[in-house]
Amino acid sequence: MHHRILDEYTKHYGSPTYTVEHYDVNLVVKLASNHLDGRAMLRIRALEDLNEIPLNLNGLKIIKATCQGRKVSVSKKHHRVVISTPSRIKAGDHIELNLRYGGNPSVDNGQWGEVGWEELTDGILVSGQPVGASTWFPCNDHPSHKSSYRFEVSTDAGYRVVANGDLISHSRSASRNTWVYEQREPMATYLATLQIGRYIEIAFDRGHHLLAYSVPGNDLPVRGAFAKQSQMAEIFERKFGPYPFENYKIVVVDDELEIPLEAQGMSIFGRNHLSLEWEAQRLIAHEFAHQWFGNSLTPSRWKDIWLNEGFACFSEWVYSEHAGVMPIEQRARAAWEKLKSLPQDLQIGDPGPKDMFDDRVYKRGALTLYALLTALGEKAFYEMLRDWTASYQHSSVDTKKFTKHLKKHASGVDVDQILQSWLTDLELPGFPA
Repeated sequence: MHHRILDEYTKHYGSPTYTVEHYDVNLVVKLASNHLDGRAMLRIRALEDLNEIPLNLNGLKIIKATCQGRKVSVSKKHHRVVISTPSRIKAGDHIELNLRYGGNPSVDNGQWGEVGWEELTDGILVSGQPVGASTWFPCNDHPSHKSSYRFEVSTDAGYRVVANGDLISHSRSASRNTWVYEQREPMATYLATLQIGRYIEIAFDRGHHLLAYSVPGNDLPVRGAFAKQSQMAEIFERKFGPYPFENYKIVVVDDELEIPLEAQGMSIFGRNHLSLEWEAQRLIAHEFAHQWFGNSLTPSRWKDIWLNEGFACFSEWVYSEHAGVMPIEQRARAAWEKLKSLPQDLQIGDPGPKDMFDDRVYKRGALTLYALLTALGEKAFYEMLRDWTASYQHSSVDTKKFTKHLKKHASGVDVDQILQSWLTDLELPGFPA
């Protein structure tokens, strides 16, 4: 069987034939040798009749596979690991897949640079977007599939494991520590993460809803850089609706990072991002906004990446205005001026895999929202946004859904025309007045 392509942008990733409802991932990580010993239980629902399950797993080897308790064979096909099923599975049926796997995980170095499992100076960082999940657990790696997760990770004593969801338990033995996290809200594979370091926990509030993890001695710079986080939360909740998860975790690695990373319910920063300068605060706002746009509302295909990045970039401007730093209009104009000087040869609504993280997608995506804000007026625009995050909480979205949603809120506004000129046409429209 030739595997149907689920997404032109990430050709060898994800399968439309089944979905994973729950991942139970159990890892033993030895830091000195960067060795991972893994077990994964996948609760699968067939979306069509099937007799094999194509999975994504890069750089690690499956040692044993059982399906419905029976040993099954594993083969490699088209960059995927294919598990045969003991008998034909009917569409709608549920099966359980148990996999033992292991090896020395590493980053996957493709057209988006290095993604996935990365060794830090002292610890581990995982960057999942867009195809890094397969470097540490076997998965159906595409954002259109959202699942619940349980992570049980045991690693060297003296290190803390931070993963998505709620910390359920932490136990110690002489040489190892085991951490168990449960992520109950549906999550796309690229938002799953694992961070391991000599981290201590810094609580920003009594309810432990806002937490930071950093190496000892970093307490003050971390508290300083994220001092505005709760103000940010108030502004975003007012504009976008309730924060969609239980808590928000900030991990500050003891290395410099080129860019911060988003994950569900958490963001990962480098020590070079610990500043009150706008450049750092903008990134803090950007990653935080992804909790609504990207994590709760996840694009069902990568071509709609502007629904993540355009919205997160626009959120920086929202924060800027409401925190009294600089008005939205000024931020928008600066972005427009910059775009004016750059090549206008990119379709923002379908930028292609090579350019999906191009800054023009971020800035022009944000200007699309600014154009809608000016056309709808502030009241209707934010009402529309709050209804957008509420209607599609923890589910999948695309530009078509957004267009339809907009039309409910924008009577008398030519929504198609606005979206066409900003997302489809190559030429940069005039600045929205």
